[in-house]
Amino acid sequence: MRVYKKFFLIPTVVTLLSLALVFYYNSLAGMLAVLILIVLEVTLSFDNAVVNAKVLEQMDEKWRRRFINWGIWIAVFGTRIVLPIVIVSLVSGINIVEVLNLAIYYSPEYAAELENAHYSIAAFGGSFLMLVALGYFIDERKDIDWLERIEKVMKKFGSIQSVEIAFVMTFLIAISFVVPVHAGEILMSGSVGIVLFVLMQGLTSTLGKGIDGAIPLPLGEGLGVGVKKVATTSGLYLFLYLNVLDSAFSLDGVIGAFAISTNLLIIAVGLGVGAYFVRTFTLYMVEQKTLQHLIYLEHGAHWAILGLGGCMLLGLIIHIPELIIGTIGLAFVAWSYYSSCRK
Repeated sequence: MRVYKKFFLIPTVVTLLSLALVFYYNSLAGMLAVLILIVLEVTLSFDNAVVNAKVLEQMDEKWRRRFINWGIWIAVFGTRIVLPIVIVSLVSGINIVEVLNLAIYYSPEYAAELENAHYSIAAFGGSFLMLVALGYFIDERKDIDWLERIEKVMKKFGSIQSVEIAFVMTFLIAISFVVPVHAGEILMSGSVGIVLFVLMQGLTSTLGKGIDGAIPLPLGEGLGVGVKKVATTSGLYLFLYLNVLDSAFSLDGVIGAFAISTNLLIIAVGLGVGAYFVRTFTLYMVEQKTLQHLIYLEHGAHWAILGLGGCMLLGLIIHIPELIIGTIGLAFVAWSYYSSCRK
């Protein structure tokens, strides 16, 4: 009960108040839509919470709190409202003010424009997430393997510099040949995701040079213990990285949310409350040292991320329901939890 009060009492109160306000100002249907969106967000982002926890371990208490208190506003308004509007404006060529007007007053039309931006969103998010996951597995310094037969083979490729980037780029090119009409969007957006990941890796290496002999590790490794001192003094950088990761996870889910409701306010409330729960759970795992006890949970989360990134890219060719994507993520996390308990 003490742990529940510390971590989950406020999110529970926020959830109940949100549901009550939506019911009062909208309807029972609106309240149910918010509840479904909360469950959807938590389900799809649970693996994100595990990976975030590994990074958050390297941050001091001040930046951990900022990740919860400041980051939630970025997650709700930045990632789930403002960023999709900017992407729709860039892809469609419509003035950003007109897109905002569509989002507020003509939600079905805005949902259609957002669906048209699906190729750009999925290519960016899928590329970034696949690099996060592959950067974790394709690393010769990784000393713990969960799915040993597969992970040991993947680890051997770590001797080839930037092999994960070559793999993702090849995947993007292959998809662009299958969907030639949207090849430009796919290659451009996917390249942005790759460049963003490379820049963050470069920043990690720069921060690690010459400071107590720290050895920078790939971002996919969660920045690792080798740069602990560096990471604790670079809270702003880690804060930005976590929010970029959240964006890559969440953008495709925003499109799926319009299948449940076209009301932008309901979507923002549902996904926002879900994101608040996920971030609180991240803080819980850090302070309870969950990843130190459940040694395979991080592996399961990265397999889930690899599955999500792959599904986003494959979704450019065939439709993959959100239910399947969420099930893949939960299955890997649950399996790794069970394996950790057995270990």
